[in-house]
Amino acid sequence: MPMLARTVSAIALTALMTAPAVAQEVWVSNERDNTISIIDVPSLEVIETIQVGARPRGLMFSHDYKVAYLCASDDSTIQVIDTATREILHNLPSGENPETFALHPDNRHIYISNEDDNITSVLDVVDRRIVAQIPVGVEPEGKAINHAGTIAITTSETTNMAHWIDTTTHEIFHNSLVGSRPRHAEFTSDDKRLVVSAEIGGGLHVFDTETFEELAEIRFEIPDVHAHDIQPVGFRLTDDMTRAYVALGPANRVAVVDMQNYEVLEYHLVGRRVWHMAMSDDETKLFTTNGVSGDVTVIDLVRGEPVKTIKVGRFPWGAAYRPAGS
Repeated sequence: MPMLARTVSAIALTALMTAPAVAQEVWVSNERDNTISIIDVPSLEVIETIQVGARPRGLMFSHDYKVAYLCASDDSTIQVIDTATREILHNLPSGENPETFALHPDNRHIYISNEDDNITSVLDVVDRRIVAQIPVGVEPEGKAINHAGTIAITTSETTNMAHWIDTTTHEIFHNSLVGSRPRHAEFTSDDKRLVVSAEIGGGLHVFDTETFEELAEIRFEIPDVHAHDIQPVGFRLTDDMTRAYVALGPANRVAVVDMQNYEVLEYHLVGRRVWHMAMSDDETKLFTTNGVSGDVTVIDLVRGEPVKTIKVGRFPWGAAYRPAGS
């Protein structure tokens, strides 16, 4: 090898070996500030704030963590952000007023809830175009896609339904009645159960994905908190399917649910109007977005208690976790 080539190779290798490793991060969308706060997980401090589009809500990473996707709701667009440089790369069509979304396992198609138009839009992020629009119920909100990539779920707040969509035909093949104002939806890691929160109904609903039968409705009771303030919204399921962590809105609590027996185990006091959350990849920390208090509560899931409050922007809404080295 020529001397110059050897020198260049050595410099490149040294740079690679000395480059700082990417630490764990939590990205939080601030609905009223039009920003994203980036929290460094090791230090539990905000290390950067990114200016984004109008009324940012839904937030998630691509499966390879190279980009973040953001619903800029009032701009009616999906913004694509480079996770390394923090720069907005481009905007994607989304349909009117995108609020939440889910990324297909193919890392290419995003299913979007268009709240004002009662539609689920399917976006191809490679071709940068909407490839399908699926009429659903009134005020679509929550989105979920099973791990097999065969079923997409849209929850409709006013229709009080979870719509089951075939991802091949883009047609609804079943509707499940849920409690009043269904919000978030997730599949268990084995795809055998679908879980949906009902904000005004006050319950967490569990469905069998083969029979569509409702297996359980989990209710919440908190001493000295009125029932109408207990409003299940965002939640997270553990990979082993033993626990669900449920944000209870104006109750300012996160409930811990045993998903084997469908029993509430305990409640954690967090900030005001807890909305959504992110969980670390080792499932030892939970980060809750507290809209009214404008902060994030960090819950240590090993110790079973909140350990820190982190101030972010106004009305934090969505949260997404980025693992180390990604």
